[in-house]
Amino acid sequence: MNPAKSASHIIAVITDYLEQDDILPVPQLRKLGLIYSSYRFIVSLFFMLMVYITIRAASSPSLPSFLQQTVLSFYVLLSLILLGLFYTVGKHMRRQLAFGLALDVISLSLLLYTAGAPDLQLTMLYMVVVAASFMLLHGSQALIITLLAIIFVIYQQFFYAIANSMSLANLGNALLMSASFLAVGGLSWSISQRLGQLEKVAASHAKEVERLNSINQEVISQMVNGVIVIDNKQVVLANLAAYQLLSIPNRNDNKPKSVAAFQQQLGEQHLQLFDACLSVAAGYSRTFIYELPAVANSSVIGKLRVDIIPLRDDSKLIILEDLRREQASAQQLKLASLGQLTASIAHEIRNPLAAISQASQLLIEDVMESEMGADNTLSPFASNHTNSDMTDNHELYKMIFSQTKRVNRIIEDVLKLSRQQTANQKTIVLADWMPVFLDNYFKGHDVFLHIMTQPNISFDTHQLEQVLINLINNGLRYSSYTHPHAFVEIEIYCADNDVIIDVLDDGVGVDSDNLSSLFNPFFTTDQSGTGLGLYLSQAFCEANQARLLYVPDHKKTCFRLIFPAVHNDVVNPVFI
Repeated sequence: MNPAKSASHIIAVITDYLEQDDILPVPQLRKLGLIYSSYRFIVSLFFMLMVYITIRAASSPSLPSFLQQTVLSFYVLLSLILLGLFYTVGKHMRRQLAFGLALDVISLSLLLYTAGAPDLQLTMLYMVVVAASFMLLHGSQALIITLLAIIFVIYQQFFYAIANSMSLANLGNALLMSASFLAVGGLSWSISQRLGQLEKVAASHAKEVERLNSINQEVISQMVNGVIVIDNKQVVLANLAAYQLLSIPNRNDNKPKSVAAFQQQLGEQHLQLFDACLSVAAGYSRTFIYELPAVANSSVIGKLRVDIIPLRDDSKLIILEDLRREQASAQQLKLASLGQLTASIAHEIRNPLAAISQASQLLIEDVMESEMGADNTLSPFASNHTNSDMTDNHELYKMIFSQTKRVNRIIEDVLKLSRQQTANQKTIVLADWMPVFLDNYFKGHDVFLHIMTQPNISFDTHQLEQVLINLINNGLRYSSYTHPHAFVEIEIYCADNDVIIDVLDDGVGVDSDNLSSLFNPFFTTDQSGTGLGLYLSQAFCEANQARLLYVPDHKKTCFRLIFPAVHNDVVNPVFI
């Protein structure tokens, strides 16, 4: 290979390497620049103090020269100015640092010149300047500063050797010092490059951790299961589902409550659960069923599955799972099975049932025609016939017709249930939806609506219509048995995190002996009823994670619908 080409190639590689873009982040550059600027001012001030101490010492054999004092004065002043500019001005930091480092080399060279002889202490300060230049500047700029320092040092050694007849051996020391400059510069530059790379990797990792943390927070906030983290008997995290499942208000003055407030309410409302979680030893897991306290106005009733999972730092992860979801899944399976059954037998039942109903209706009409003559008077045959037989037949036909209608209604209700196998939940604004519903289905009836809040719920609109139609019709029918003017009242209000709909009437209510069987299928106290209305209504509520219950201690006949409130805003989990 041609030596000239090899040399040029090496020089090109070195040049490209030196001209690489700086990899030291700006915050790190500013921090290191402030440190070095402060160091420059302290060193210059130290030299100035030493000069004044020397001047005041009368016994000193040699006093500082005027040039030395002038150089030190300007060095202190410029160091202070550069420090102030670098602290206040955030632009062109590398230019400021390059000017300051060049000033250091020139000032040290002048001080070394005014000393009258080589000074090892001043020469060693060049090492700091060279190291700082390779750490703070571009490679090419740092190399210029280093070469400037080498030139000054070698020149001064050569000048002293010529002017003072000193040994040229001092030039060897100067060359050795110059080589040390290059070695220190290269080492400092390598360290700065590695530091910059580490800073970039750390920044990238920090961004990735921040992104993953935000994703985790969003995932935790959207989980249907409650998540609680306990560390050293202190709650450090609780998501929105935990607040809702435990019926703990999550807002205070329109701000999410702190975990301290959550822990306080957890200890007050669910002390048994909190003590059970704390009693589990570190490093051990446990699963148990927690029975929620019976609260009349709570949409969450029944049981929660509690999973305690140990973490590596001896903290505990608590997972709260609402067993209503399992009940809803079981309800969906039940509806699916019922749908398959009814779909297979409905046609086989309804066809002969329709024939029986039609035949009984025709027999009733024949009896009526036989009793009445063509002129709508009682026929001679009817007058001579046994009236009791005719009356008995007529009642039997009417009984057959009414019972076939009842069986048909049962089949229709069962089919209605089976067709709604999956709840299509939508957000419903009750204040807007309820008046339209009443106007569509109960116009002309005395149904009075009282809305005390503006809540939103999540429910299948078709299923909600069927539930309310059944409850309101029951209220109108049973209140008409005791009052000549039947009416129903509907009250909508909120309690904690729940939306309550009370359907009230002035009927006799439900006997205490029938409370346990009230929502069972085919149970009814009305001979004309099918016994499936309340059962279907409760099934629809369970499929939509709501509750339907009868309130026996209310002053009126009260059927209560309880829904979890739907908030338009999303509350993130609370961390400390």
